[in-house]
Amino acid sequence: MTTRALLWVFVAVLTGCAASGSTPANGDTTSSTSAKSKGGGSATMVDVSKYRTVFPSAPAAGATPMAAVAPTHHVRNQVEVLMDSVAQANKNIKYANGYRILAFTGNERKAAMDLRNSIIQRLPADKDYLTYKQPTYQLKVGDYMSRVEAQLALSKIKDLIPNALIVPETINIPKNF
Repeated sequence: MTTRALLWVFVAVLTGCAASGSTPANGDTTSSTSAKSKGGGSATMVDVSKYRTVFPSAPAAGATPMAAVAPTHHVRNQVEVLMDSVAQANKNIKYANGYRILAFTGNERKAAMDLRNSIIQRLPADKDYLTYKQPTYQLKVGDYMSRVEAQLALSKIKDLIPNALIVPETINIPKNF
């Protein structure tokens, strides 16, 4: 309730300040704003031309162009040094979170090896990982940084292995990164 009363007092003060503005001496009404007073309805003019920003006029079509401004604070060398140090630090990173295709899980080594050879023929650039944890063999394929890359590779071998899955795993970062 008190905030509403304070708001009305504030509006009344602002209206009173706007109504007590001065009229320009030269009678220029184009560069002024009008505010109606509460009681009489007469308009008072306030000169705001002194607050307007003045921009220089555009050069003529035949005028010579202005010279380009040269930068004064060069930081390019400092940025290059920092970028080189970041690149050197990133070269030492060998592992990242990524995805692999889980192609086979089972007890038969010969079946895992046959499937591995079939996958190598379809995806010769991708590395395969055959692990043995007694009594199970697991065959995983690829080092994919994104799930989209893994899905693309999976679509190439889906007819060989309809039950293959994409699994999140820590992968080896390829040398070309």
